[in-house]
Amino acid sequence: MKYRPLGSSQLQVPVISLGSWLTYSGGVEKRQAIACVHKALDLGINFFDTANVYGRGAAETVLGEALAGIPRHSYSLATKVYGLMSDTDKGLSRAQITKQLDASLKRLGTDFIDLYQCHRYDEETPLAETMEALTLAVKQGKTRYVGFSEWPLDKIEAAAKMSDVVRFVSSQPQYSMLWSAPQDEIFPRCAELGIGQIVWSPLAQGVLTGKYTPDAPPPAESRAAHASMGTMLPKRWLQAPLLTAIGQVKQLAERDAGVGLAQFALAWILRKQEVSSAIVGASRPAQIAENAAAAQREIAPELFAKAEEILAPFH
Repeated sequence: MKYRPLGSSQLQVPVISLGSWLTYSGGVEKRQAIACVHKALDLGINFFDTANVYGRGAAETVLGEALAGIPRHSYSLATKVYGLMSDTDKGLSRAQITKQLDASLKRLGTDFIDLYQCHRYDEETPLAETMEALTLAVKQGKTRYVGFSEWPLDKIEAAAKMSDVVRFVSSQPQYSMLWSAPQDEIFPRCAELGIGQIVWSPLAQGVLTGKYTPDAPPPAESRAAHASMGTMLPKRWLQAPLLTAIGQVKQLAERDAGVGLAQFALAWILRKQEVSSAIVGASRPAQIAENAAAAQREIAPELFAKAEEILAPFH
C-alpha cells in the first residue's frame, strides 16, 4: 500500500481507504463487514471513513466493533456530522456538533476522531458558529483534524479567511471517471489552501467495475439489485448507452493496460496528486484486495485520455 499526506495535516493516509456508506449501515451482514475491515488492515488500509447518519449510527457501531482491541495508533478514523439523526437533530450548530461528536465517539468506542468532517454545508447556521465549535472540539482533543464534504467553493474560501479558528485539512467530494467536475476548481484551490482530497464513489457505486451490461439485468448480488442500496444508484448510470461505453473502457483496460476496469478507474483517480485517498466500499474481503492492487498500477496517460474520450458524452 502507498500513502500520501492529507493536506496540511500530519496524517499519512493510504491511497485506498475503506468507507461504510451503504455497506455497513445495513447493506452487508455485520460478520462480513467486520471481515472486510480486518482484511483492509491486513493490506495496509488503515484509514476508515464513516458518518453518524449512515444507518443513523449503525455504521459507526459496526466499525467500532470491528476495530475493538486493535491498537488505536495503528489506524485513523474519519466520521461526519450534519445529517438528520432525529426529528430535531441535524446541522452544524454548536449544540449539534457537541452532541453528535460525543455520540459518534461512544459508538466508535474511541476517545478521539482523527478527522471530523462537515457532511454538507449548513445554510441555517452561521459559518462562524460552526468553525468555533470545530475549533473547540480540536482543543478538547475530541478530534485531531477537521474537514468537509461537498462544500461550495465560496464557503471553503470563507472558512479559510477566518481568524482564530481551526483550518480544514480535507475535502471529500464525489469523484470518478463519470463525475470529474471537482478537478476543475475544487482540487486546485484546495491545494493552495492546504486541503487534501479523500474522494467518495470512485467506482461510481460499482458501475465502473464492469459488472453491469446493457443486455442483462443487474447481477443478483450487486448493489443495483439490492432493495435499499440500489435506490441510491443514479438510474442514468444503468442506461444502455453508458453501459456500452463502459464496456469499451473495460476492453481498453484489459487489452492495453493489462488490468481490470476497477483498478483502471482507481488508478485514474490516483493520477491526481491532489487526491490523498480514494474511499472504496466493499461487501466481500476479495473486493478490497482487488481495489488495493490499484495502488501499484502505473497506467500510460494516453490510455486514460482514450477512456475519457469514450466517457465524455456521459458526464
